[in-house]
Amino acid sequence: MHIVDGVLSLPVLAVNASIAVVGCYLGLKQLSDSKIPQAAVLASCFFVASLIHVPIGPSSVHLIFNGLIGLLLGRSTFPIVLIGLILQAVFFGFGGIIVLGVNAVNIALPAVLVGVVLKPYMNKWSPKVVGFLSGFSAVFLTSLLVAISLTLSGDVFINSASLVIAAHLPLALVEGFICAYLFSLLIKLRPEALAPQAQ
Repeated sequence: MHIVDGVLSLPVLAVNASIAVVGCYLGLKQLSDSKIPQAAVLASCFFVASLIHVPIGPSSVHLIFNGLIGLLLGRSTFPIVLIGLILQAVFFGFGGIIVLGVNAVNIALPAVLVGVVLKPYMNKWSPKVVGFLSGFSAVFLTSLLVAISLTLSGDVFINSASLVIAAHLPLALVEGFICAYLFSLLIKLRPEALAPQAQ
């Protein structure tokens, strides 16, 4: 999911950086004091999960839990993801600094969209169904945005873009099942975690 520096075109970098700035502004505005501890835990989960890479062909895949974060934090996912990406880039060289905006948008935007779409159904559908859909959809949409970012940067990346989507389909399924378990467990043990943020 991490695109490295020096790959993407300037327009793709500029547009995504602008979206990331707006997303972080809106996310920080929405983040209430009561949700900060939860946001810190979710940022840690994202940070650690993203460090465990499984090689697939010339690339690798890793869990991201962005769907679960989107369900729990909504727009506040943007600054949470950005913090994790900055730490990974600085300490471990994953991704890069120039491409932070693109990576943040590719991971956080699907999470926010999944949260918006699935939040009304959290009390209507089974927690396992909501959890699975959040995990699967967010990872699939993230891989799609990564593929689009690569394709818009040049025809030379079309094959790589197709590989990104194909490689992340199994991951989307795995993350869907993990999120189904985690979300149902969270509802049983900490239902207050699903309380809406104070505006």
